Amino acid sequence: MAAPLEVAPVEVAPVEVDRLPAWGDRRRMRVGLLGGSFNPAHAGHLHVARLALARLGLDQVWLMVSPGNPLKPALGMMPMIDRLASARAAIGRAREPRRVVATAIEAALGTRYTVDTLRVLCRRFPRTDFVWLMGADNLVQLPAWRQWREIMRTMPVAVLPRPGYNHRALAGHVARRFAGARLPARAERCLALSPAPAWMFLPAPQHAASATQIRAAAGSA
Repeated sequence: MAAPLEVAPVEVAPVEVDRLPAWGDRRRMRVGLLGGSFNPAHAGHLHVARLALARLGLDQVWLMVSPGNPLKPALGMMPMIDRLASARAAIGRAREPRRVVATAIEAALGTRYTVDTLRVLCRRFPRTDFVWLMGADNLVQLPAWRQWREIMRTMPVAVLPRPGYNHRALAGHVARRFAGARLPARAERCLALSPAPAWMFLPAPQHAASATQIRAAAGSA
């Protein structure tokens, strides 16, 4: 396994972001990227990270805490520093401090949209084989994302099951548009090395945890 990337935090008001290598990082690694608001982070996020590590043969999974999701309302969104802290706390409770990394790398890059983040990461980490990780719910919603076709063409994509979304995702617009790029789940260990566009649906146990339900429960407590 490649040496894990050490994320060195540096305080930059009003949120803590990550110091990036000035000239990029050229270590050979396989890294899964799980983006999201993490409002808050929960066991479902760690469930996805563990599955990706084990099934895709990854060295690390980065939980990329978004500075602000353009498709989500600001109302009810915790400050980024709190969302980042919740992700790091979840990793600490799960005792996964090196293979799962919570990062504010998008804030450090100054990117707002996923397509821009992925392009910059591929330039900054030219020897890293990235895989974009998303739930089936996000595959359904992907056509609403900026330049979603370019996201599919930038790096391989692994789609994880989500209760209530799997059939719609596999019968939806993205799955039909990129039907020729879909790989069978038995090729899971090869996905990180596959040239984009390449994607697969990864059958796996599902986790019902939801940040929306967690916030609702906290509000009623």
